[in-house]
Amino acid sequence: MGGRLAAEYQGLEVKVPTFFRCPISLDVMRSPVSLCTGVTYDRASIQRWLDSGNTTCPATMLELPSTDLVPNLTLRRLIALWASTAAPSSCLAPSAVGPTPAAAAAELLRQIAAPGADPCPVLHKFAAFLSDDGVDEFDKNALARAEGAAETVAAVLRRRETDAVEAAVRVLGVIAASDCIDEENKKRVAAALGADVASSVASLARVLRSGSSLEARVDAARLVESLLRNATPDVKATVAEAKELVSELIRLIGPVDEKGSLDKQAVEVGLSCLATIAGTRRARSEMVRLGAVPAAVRVLATDAGCPAQALLVLEAALGCAEGRAALCEKAEEAIPAVVSKMMKGGMGGAEAAVSVLWAVCHRYKDRRAVEAASSSKGGLTKLLLLMQSGCSPVARQMASELLKMFKVNAKSCLAGYDSKTTHIMPF
Repeated sequence: MGGRLAAEYQGLEVKVPTFFRCPISLDVMRSPVSLCTGVTYDRASIQRWLDSGNTTCPATMLELPSTDLVPNLTLRRLIALWASTAAPSSCLAPSAVGPTPAAAAAELLRQIAAPGADPCPVLHKFAAFLSDDGVDEFDKNALARAEGAAETVAAVLRRRETDAVEAAVRVLGVIAASDCIDEENKKRVAAALGADVASSVASLARVLRSGSSLEARVDAARLVESLLRNATPDVKATVAEAKELVSELIRLIGPVDEKGSLDKQAVEVGLSCLATIAGTRRARSEMVRLGAVPAAVRVLATDAGCPAQALLVLEAALGCAEGRAALCEKAEEAIPAVVSKMMKGGMGGAEAAVSVLWAVCHRYKDRRAVEAASSSKGGLTKLLLLMQSGCSPVARQMASELLKMFKVNAKSCLAGYDSKTTHIMPF
């Protein structure tokens, strides 16, 4: 592995014992299991091999009389013991891999926290190591879980120097968003930010407002998402009720250039944050006042992705009078956008769409919404498809009540029913 690592972060790698690696993926095994041939593989890798129709042992190529997978508990305990000691106090000889990961991490953190020193070069090195696809995930987690790592970087994030703050946001953003970083390490980041949540929120809002690049703003939003997912209820409430932060998240899901283009990454993380914030009753009306409803509708009206999240934001927004007013005010644009994405956001998105339509058309009977819904292309078809797709009883009932509204208000009870399927029956 050492040959694959860039020179600037040599010494952060861990020497992995060969028999800890899966013969198929060559990665450290998370769930070692043995075949009847006696060869041990990682469960996910060997299962993919077998599911592909193979009937031989990948290592020996012998036919398998049985495909039973037997957990190798002894090896699993050895790997767990090795993983727990690799970061805090490696037992590997320094001559074999250079400084131990713990020593290398401690030196990095010392340089970051040194009074009067510029932490940016070291933080860039930290982020590069965590982002490098050639680095083993055990090495990344060893560095992320090093004692004081999250706290030290979070302290830099709360400074006033723009460059240092953005560099710290980048490091913590990579940890928060990376699939290969353990959940415990992500929770450490949230805890470090939550230790002084007011200052952390202020810094994140500043990066969201005036970050030097869209990437920096997206990283800041990922940290907001991490706080909302992993922090304590009190910290989550503080984040949700931070007006400046919410305003910048709404701006993040808006146009990024003069042509009105939307960035898919920005939209995804921004909507994820807003959907969670919308679940906080005290923050909901303020989020609507800041423009969340038209922003979510704009996402639905384009191909920016994340229709389910946008629909969830609208569904939550309708929980307050301001949200209903904002949606119905732009009903001619909003309702067709909801209908168009009804079947493109999975079951969760489809049920959220029905909930939105039911609220404004059936429960509150807004005339503008009813007219827009009944004239929306394909509305009847999609409601019928949803009712036959295994949706929840509540969603099915809502869809049924909306069908009656379509029959009453549409020129034809089959208006928009352009499907060629023959098994769909309205009743």
